[in-house]
Amino acid sequence: MLSIARGILLGALMLPVAWSHAQDYPARPVRMIDPFSPGGSTDILARICAQKLTERLGRPFLVENRGGGGGNIGAEAVAKSAPDGYTLLVAGVPQAIGMTLYRRLNYDLAKDLAPVTQIATFPSLLTVHPSLPVKNLKELIALARARPGELNFGANPGSPNHLAIELIDSMAKVKMTFIGYKGAGPAVADAVAGQIQVVSAGLPTLIGYVKAGRLRPIAVTSLARSPLLPEVPTASESGLPGYNVTSWYGLFAPAATPAPIIDKLNVAVAALLKAPDVEQRLATMGAQAAPTTPAEFGQIVRSEVARWAPIVKASGASVN
Repeated sequence: MLSIARGILLGALMLPVAWSHAQDYPARPVRMIDPFSPGGSTDILARICAQKLTERLGRPFLVENRGGGGGNIGAEAVAKSAPDGYTLLVAGVPQAIGMTLYRRLNYDLAKDLAPVTQIATFPSLLTVHPSLPVKNLKELIALARARPGELNFGANPGSPNHLAIELIDSMAKVKMTFIGYKGAGPAVADAVAGQIQVVSAGLPTLIGYVKAGRLRPIAVTSLARSPLLPEVPTASESGLPGYNVTSWYGLFAPAATPAPIIDKLNVAVAALLKAPDVEQRLATMGAQAAPTTPAEFGQIVRSEVARWAPIVKASGASVN
């Protein structure tokens, strides 16, 4: 009982210190780690937030790309950083998938990183080469059922775009042959060239090819249609009720970062996402601002780790 009382007293004494640090925060530049290469969706979101946080909080927020290991090298670096709010992580669904995909990880997304807020969500687009005689998802499923294993698709192994099609196979009880690529870009290039028949990728990557008629859109992977392609139905509308593969990204800090700092960042990100220029930039990506409380974001992270685990295992994808 004495030790518990001491713990409560120590916590009470530390609370004013934490609030004082939050009032002064940030007192120096803040690093925002993007665990992927420059130019991707994570990088775009990180740089939007960094610019606006710099303007709002009066200290530089600097994006640092630390790619490798499927996004896990940068995430691990943040997880092992000092919990003072000066090293942050922009990450999302790839890390949730990675909790099952990678056999050996030195951090846990749900335990070693403190959720600050979700930033945005956006769907992918399922497309086929125009030579494939299908115009919608129902026809694609029927063709895959009639020709088991003959249709192929490409993606980075274990990525959301890989698992999006594995989930179609699972729900529709069909089998398309997977071909691995190092990223969405090479897979899309081969789909445009007719080397593979089916490809799923983010809307910004595919919409130019769709508008030019070089790829045919089959379905949007989210539960709602995209304003960028309102005529394209969702997979859920097209014979797979409840199908939903939505990419999400958010802001994390190292675990044990003081709650007042987490809350200050949460409020600042929620405010910047309401800025008209930010809303317009996200709209051009087909993305939707989706700020949350830290507790809500933590629940999203835990549920996504659990949701993707059986899909990863069923796909057979694994990385040492």
